[in-house]
Amino acid sequence: MSGPTFDDWARDIAARTEEALGELLPTARVAPGRLHDAMRYSVLGGGKRVRPMLAYAAGLVSDADPQRLRVAAAAVEMIHAYSLIHDDLPCMDDDVLRRGKPTTHVEFDEATALLAGDALQSLAFQLLAEYRLADDPSAQLHMIQVFAVACGSRGMAGGQAIDLENVGKALTLPELEFMHILKTGALIRASVLLGAHCGKVPDSAQMERLDRYAKCVGLAFQVVDDILDDEGDTATLGKTAGKDRDANKPTYTSLLGLPGAKKFADELLADAHEALSTFGEQARRLHELADFIVKRDR
Repeated sequence: MSGPTFDDWARDIAARTEEALGELLPTARVAPGRLHDAMRYSVLGGGKRVRPMLAYAAGLVSDADPQRLRVAAAAVEMIHAYSLIHDDLPCMDDDVLRRGKPTTHVEFDEATALLAGDALQSLAFQLLAEYRLADDPSAQLHMIQVFAVACGSRGMAGGQAIDLENVGKALTLPELEFMHILKTGALIRASVLLGAHCGKVPDSAQMERLDRYAKCVGLAFQVVDDILDDEGDTATLGKTAGKDRDANKPTYTSLLGLPGAKKFADELLADAHEALSTFGEQARRLHELADFIVKRDR
């Protein structure tokens, strides 16, 4: 195959995303400086940037303008960072380590962390409204709608609520899947759909395939997270290993066992690849990202 290797491409997207975030986030010199400092601390200088990579990779399928993808990817990463800030708060998962450094409420304080998450969410929507990301205004409105659903009670917030309600409880596989389709999968799905909508929108059949791909990799991402929570170490993960197990949370490894969870992740990976079977070389990066998500550190 021609072009950069996946590793080189991934580093390039991460660098582009870091540069865009650095430009789009308010600086600490702008009042209120401490809040802006907390926002930048939470977003910059860490993370694998998987969601921005998914947006860029989906944009390759629709021949999207990289400048549009730059903004969409930054917005997605801001939402992801906001969700991590709030998830780590003492009233939620109560964690002290994220991306290899103290969590935002530890580095600053709980009130500042809460406000930093709120402000990042608002800024992400501001970007989607402020920049022209689609040729048709109605298409851009649809993008904002997709993004809003992914963030709200039918997406990340709803998934987190279900997670908190079920600590110490035994869930069936469909119940666990539903929780993570919302908590983890919704933003991953939105990343793919936003990237595709930044270009020439594929027809309905192709969009259905992209959507199925996104749902598969979104669920696989969480399955592998559960595997790594059991098998990984804190230094490698950049967050507290074994946290979910110690908190008695329902996970794929607790329900299926490690071998069963790994088998399920591989099945989701195969389904993701199959969903892209009609796209050809344009979907190369999406294929590679699916492999990366499922096979990372295993």
